[in-house]
Amino acid sequence: MNRVDKKGRVSVPATFRAALAAQSFGGIVCYRSFTNACIEGCGMDFMERLSDGAQNFDAFSAEQEDLSALIFADARQLPWDPEGRIVLPEDILAHAGIADSVAFVGKGQTFQVWEPEAYKAVEAEIRARALQSRPTLPLRPKVSP
Repeated sequence: MNRVDKKGRVSVPATFRAALAAQSFGGIVCYRSFTNACIEGCGMDFMERLSDGAQNFDAFSAEQEDLSALIFADARQLPWDPEGRIVLPEDILAHAGIADSVAFVGKGQTFQVWEPEAYKAVEAEIRARALQSRPTLPLRPKVSP
């Protein structure tokens, strides 16, 4: 759990910063989740991959317009400050119900930023579903160099 100060600054965990260190942009990209009351975050390379994927929709189609509005138009580039913090804009904080602390939740190539108590509730639901459905994850064979 990380604290949010009065200016909306929050320290990004060192492991997240390290994973994004080689990116072309020194910071993260965030946008309001359209599936949860949280903030979606990623590096610039993942945003570029999302943009490439959006090209699979017909230009000016409803799907392409919706994705553009929900992700790209809402996305904010948030640079690191010298202490490894970012400033989360007020509208993004309000969307996630974040006031004074956040929980960073890794999602592989992306992550989410949650109000800690809200994430605890969601995590409990996820674990309950997993106990019922027992999901599996296929592993690809390791490729030797």
